[in-house]
Amino acid sequence: MASPVPRASPSRGTGPGTGSAKSYPLDHQALLSSFSGADNRSHLIPETLRPPPFSASLLLRTLCSHPCICPPASAPSRILHLLSKKESFLLVSLHNRLRSRVHPPAANMQRMDWSDSLARQAQARAALCGAPAPSPASVPRAARHVGWNAQLLPAGSATFVHVVGLWFSEGRQYSHAAAECAPNASCARYTQLVWATSSQLGCGRHLCSGAQGELEAFVCAYSPGGNWEVNGKTIVPYKKGAWCSLCTASVSGCFKAWDHAGGLCEVPRNPCRMSCRNHGLLNVSTCHCLCPPGYTGRYCQVRCSVPCVHGRFREEECSCVCDVGFGGAQCATKVRFPFHTCDLRIDGDCFMVSSEADTYYGAKMKCQGKGGVLAQIESQKVQDILAFYLGRLETTNEVTDSDFETRNFWIGLTYKSARDSFRWTTGEHQSFTSFAFGQPDNQGFGNCVELQASAAFNWNDQRCKTRNRYICQFAREHISRWDPGP
Repeated sequence: MASPVPRASPSRGTGPGTGSAKSYPLDHQALLSSFSGADNRSHLIPETLRPPPFSASLLLRTLCSHPCICPPASAPSRILHLLSKKESFLLVSLHNRLRSRVHPPAANMQRMDWSDSLARQAQARAALCGAPAPSPASVPRAARHVGWNAQLLPAGSATFVHVVGLWFSEGRQYSHAAAECAPNASCARYTQLVWATSSQLGCGRHLCSGAQGELEAFVCAYSPGGNWEVNGKTIVPYKKGAWCSLCTASVSGCFKAWDHAGGLCEVPRNPCRMSCRNHGLLNVSTCHCLCPPGYTGRYCQVRCSVPCVHGRFREEECSCVCDVGFGGAQCATKVRFPFHTCDLRIDGDCFMVSSEADTYYGAKMKCQGKGGVLAQIESQKVQDILAFYLGRLETTNEVTDSDFETRNFWIGLTYKSARDSFRWTTGEHQSFTSFAFGQPDNQGFGNCVELQASAAFNWNDQRCKTRNRYICQFAREHISRWDPGP
């Protein structure tokens, strides 16, 4: 049973109060040498796994021609407010440039955009000057999936560009193949900086006064955050492969600036590649069909009453959604559940991976018979953890069903033309998406969604009659109502 938890930055040397513990050079020349590979621990990582050295002098000439972002070392920054538009542009450009230079190359690295909301959060965190941040329980739910990088240094000893470069240089101590840092080294700031699915960035800095003199706090916030752990082991920050080869459907474009070594996944210019049947109307802004009465399905290709004893009837699926504590096709069975069969627990929810294969609706009924639903993936955190877990599962994949056709897994998402959108089994609107590049694409036949092994377990729309393994989910409210039995 895995219990994923975010790796807390302050406890792993990434918090504002820990930056001064490591002796960083204070002059530009020494800082430049730190970018070129002058690190007495670099021998701990095989040469083939080290990121290629990059030209720090070119980096500084390109970005530090702006005195607002790279003032002389003798002129400490005293900017206490939000970073200027020029500074924010330079910082997000630097992040994208460094993300395009990871080694081995990243197949799913997303382009970052600046977020004023995250910048305000980063500025507020920097103003704490190393004091403990608010506890997760007091933070709004939407803000709990924010990742953090922070550094506290003597005022005027480094610029923000240098600080971000120091974070990236931690990558020399990181082995992507082993998914771990070298002994006695810290790589958490590097892995957050190059976390593939972190697509929003905001940074702030603050001048702090104290008994030790003037210090400067540098903080960047990332959304969605990264550095998640499963069974005490951090998930790799990105998928290895050809640049942009594993972009999801929502970011299927490939962005590459003149100073980038590789491409970054971005929102495509023209995502619609479909047509509607049976006189359905295509909504070009959402790329979904609006079906006439009597038709359903992603492309209006399907024509469509069950008594629900303890539940409600969903016309779109011609099936019941059971009340908590009940299961079966008509929600008439009070369920008992062996809690020890959870394969993963994420934020209090229980996830079970089947060993047998079934059609989409067969899998839906089997999960419902146990008092749960097919898995609903509603955040990047859950997607990352499930993809990591299933990827490791492939090496010891034991399937009990002889009719097993693929290495893919059903989740509880189907297209509903009456709603003109994909919907979860419970009827909830799909607010998060992780479709693989070019998906959905099954031209009227693929209304059910699977986690596709060949696309790093991103989503693919598939014929519902395909036999896949599946993932059942049991939420906290289900767990509280389970009948433990005699």
